[in-house]
Amino acid sequence: MHRWATASLLLALCSCVAFSPSPAAAATDPAQELALRYAPVVRLVKQMEPCGHGEPYRPTNPDVVLGNDEVALRGPWDTTNIVKVGPTADDISVGLARYNLDFPGNALKPGCDYEQWAQEITTGTPPTTFAYVTTDPAFPRQLALQYWFFYVFNDWNDKHEGDWEMIQLDFKAATPEEALARRPTEVGYSQHSGAEKAAWGDSKLTIVGGTHPVVYPAAGSHANYFTSALYLGHSAAQGVGCDDTLGPSVQLRPQVQLIPTQRDAYLKAFPWLGYDGRWGEPQKGFYNGPTGPNTKEQWTAPITWATTDWRDTSYAVPATGSNNSAATDFFCGAVERGSNLLTAFVGDPSPVLFALGAVVVLILWLISRTRWEPAVMFRVRRRRRWGVVVSSAWRLYVSHLRLFLGIGVLFVPVGILITLAQYLIFRVGGLRPLVDSVGSSNAFVVALALALGIFFTLVGLAIVQAVTAIAVVELDEGRPVNARSAYRSALPRVWTLLRGLVVAGILIAVLNVIPLGSLVALWLVVRWSLLGQVVGLEQLSPRASLHRSARLVRGDWWRTASLTVFVTGFGLLLGPLVGALLILITSASFNFVNLLASLIYAVALPFVAIATTYLYFDLLVGDHQEAQAPAAAAILPAEI
Repeated sequence: MHRWATASLLLALCSCVAFSPSPAAAATDPAQELALRYAPVVRLVKQMEPCGHGEPYRPTNPDVVLGNDEVALRGPWDTTNIVKVGPTADDISVGLARYNLDFPGNALKPGCDYEQWAQEITTGTPPTTFAYVTTDPAFPRQLALQYWFFYVFNDWNDKHEGDWEMIQLDFKAATPEEALARRPTEVGYSQHSGAEKAAWGDSKLTIVGGTHPVVYPAAGSHANYFTSALYLGHSAAQGVGCDDTLGPSVQLRPQVQLIPTQRDAYLKAFPWLGYDGRWGEPQKGFYNGPTGPNTKEQWTAPITWATTDWRDTSYAVPATGSNNSAATDFFCGAVERGSNLLTAFVGDPSPVLFALGAVVVLILWLISRTRWEPAVMFRVRRRRRWGVVVSSAWRLYVSHLRLFLGIGVLFVPVGILITLAQYLIFRVGGLRPLVDSVGSSNAFVVALALALGIFFTLVGLAIVQAVTAIAVVELDEGRPVNARSAYRSALPRVWTLLRGLVVAGILIAVLNVIPLGSLVALWLVVRWSLLGQVVGLEQLSPRASLHRSARLVRGDWWRTASLTVFVTGFGLLLGPLVGALLILITSASFNFVNLLASLIYAVALPFVAIATTYLYFDLLVGDHQEAQAPAAAAILPAEI
């Protein structure tokens, strides 16, 4: 017990040393006192399991990679040969502008190598930040206090070895002594090639102990933010992609090492500050290792940098919408997949080129295997080729646009329902403790939220398919019909449809957790893809409707699958795709972008319902021909 208390006391004293200047230090070095007074608190995204989501790297002293025999120094004339193994700080202090340090591993295929290596070389070393008090010749009455962070690896869209980030506090003071008597005027946090600012005392800036600003580095990229959220960037300054600082977090109080202001003094204390080369292996473009603090604009002109490059805000997804945002989720996923594809292409272009070529050949082959004319709207009970189904659906859609837009309006309340359901479940209901403990970016929470959103969207699509099928039959019979009357006719069948969807959803969910069960689930999804039309037009029980849809698809699974994927995939991806493009090229709010995506669903998915209704009647005719005269099916009339 006594040993435990002694150890606790020592830890507490160490923590105080990191933040509180000793009387001697305060009396002899105002810059040191200033650096300790405002030392930042760093909150990293907690990593729940090794090599999993979260931030495995800590801000560390670059000395851990210098003098290490696993690190190489490479010259600009030949990046394959090694200039020196285990270069020291003194070795690189002479400049070496076009040289590269090279850590063990492949930045384009990092796997878990860098994480494991970083843990090996940093074990027993404290997290560290380097404080630098400097002025700007263009602003002689202002002073900047900077804190620099070094990370072993940047595991984001622009993967690279080594990573330097920083924050800066500005004072209306000419000297550290004057700054000690005042508060900072504003704070800037580096984010990719830009920075975000906040006035000292701003509500978005969290301050611990009255003086220590809280920094939230994004998982992987280490871009620094003021709050815990999901941030979207669509420029070089903000980074193109999604920065995640969502909790739970691990709080660090890095040890502060003060960099002397004068060049001769800081080169003597930290020789690596003379290095002008790159802190990572040589690669193309943004995969190349970054240069160090001494090469940055803010090192020599900090206030000029603040006035020209700092912006007021970063684009954060609203907390209540982070789990239901189709457009923003699509944007984040698309950028991540695109960056992974680009990374793979830079590493070895041949597999990517082969895959893209195969996709192009497949698309051209599918187009060549079908006809798109004649686009015959009526009669609907007719055999149609794959392309004719699509062209006929389009012709009917534009001919009765008002009717089908009225049917598609259902997706607006469906979007609101998804938002409300997810809010109640994750923010109010029984899963709130889970979200609070593991964070809303936890894989289980994200998967559950995504499954909930997909289920409600598919329910809405099935209802629209049933209503559309009724409307198409009324048009085919020459009877007047509008969206209200079609919904009124379908209303008695909605409960049957919901029961059928629940049965199918449960079975598919169970299959997806069984080895190879996902293949069976995919097979069943295609066989049951006409459930909405069957319930809407044939009025069978839930179980009988599933069997009826499966019977119609039997023998035409590949044709049904390709057509369903083509039109349904188009309809479901169009809304998020347009929303993602808006995020990329405009500064529209996320609520507006996601509302627009819901409206696009309302426009696009009725077309999907028409196409699948034509497919339903095509398969119905085929089933009728087979039942009447299997041996003579080829010469029977094409209509019934």
